[in-house]
Amino acid sequence: MTDQQWKTLVAVVRGEAIRPLPTAFIIDSPWLPNWAGHSILDYFTDERIFLEDNLKAIRTFPEAIFMPGFWSEYGMCTEPSAFGSVSIWGENEFPFARKVLHSPSEVERLEIPDPRKHGMLPFVIKRLQHLQPEIEAAGHKIRFAVARGPLNIASFLMGTTEFLEALKTEPELMHHLLNIVTDFLVDWIAVQREAFPSIDGIFLLDDIVGFVSRRDFEIFGVPYLQRAFNADVSVKFFHNDAPSKASAPLLETVGINLLNFGMQYKLAEMKAWTNNRIALMGNIPPRDVLAEGTPADVKRSVREMLNALDDRSRLIISCGGGMPPNAPTENIKAFISTVAEETG
Repeated sequence: MTDQQWKTLVAVVRGEAIRPLPTAFIIDSPWLPNWAGHSILDYFTDERIFLEDNLKAIRTFPEAIFMPGFWSEYGMCTEPSAFGSVSIWGENEFPFARKVLHSPSEVERLEIPDPRKHGMLPFVIKRLQHLQPEIEAAGHKIRFAVARGPLNIASFLMGTTEFLEALKTEPELMHHLLNIVTDFLVDWIAVQREAFPSIDGIFLLDDIVGFVSRRDFEIFGVPYLQRAFNADVSVKFFHNDAPSKASAPLLETVGINLLNFGMQYKLAEMKAWTNNRIALMGNIPPRDVLAEGTPADVKRSVREMLNALDDRSRLIISCGGGMPPNAPTENIKAFISTVAEETG
């Protein structure tokens, strides 16, 4: 992310008027390597391919902000690997982390990992350190500490169904699990900030928040997300493209000031549920329109979304979630040009 893009992002979060409205997309392994002509496994294992693919995206779409920017990740395996999860890889498949806890009682044996030494986390840091001179030579800086959220990591360690059931049957053990995961997250975020002083944002992704009730989010989500986001940074960015109506009114309490949500709701609805206190990033349908529609479909969807809004403050125009697999260049360009035409 360039200095000007970062200033724009911070201005939106503060509620300043921006014209035209900024366009941004979360980009990572489900979209970027295949779009750039490489396999997912090559993208994960070859630093040069990782760099070239990210540079290709920013040069093809210079008007867009890519979030979090040069995302050094290993899919859903990144954080679970530090807890000893076996990572499953395919040449062109999304990696998967096997669970390490086979019953709630096994939480008692879990230890807090050291993000400086455990799992794939040192590889995340080293990749960026190796490439940092070239990233900065291209006019960009590393702006975000990035991690999966506490409920998301817990669900990989236990299995999603098993974790959600245990919230009801073994609440004390689940609090113990979430405390361990959150202690680890706080340390992992600190490690990233120490390695890259240019970081001034935290980006957490946690779709499991969308599968619990408001009451359960208050009990099992809010206190742990508050701790994870408790750092002196300008942007506290949260992604949840699962249903988010129940959690939305509580996100400001967590400290979040930028939200990327799914396509289930309209921007105006989310503005109301968050009292227009949180900047929103969204939200045309990612798969059915941005990936599988025509450029005309994309233009129409963007216009309909914008025309439905009375208040365009605190907005970053995007799709509902991350950039979807197979989203073509012509559709992304149609998206960007339409936002510029309609909000300039």
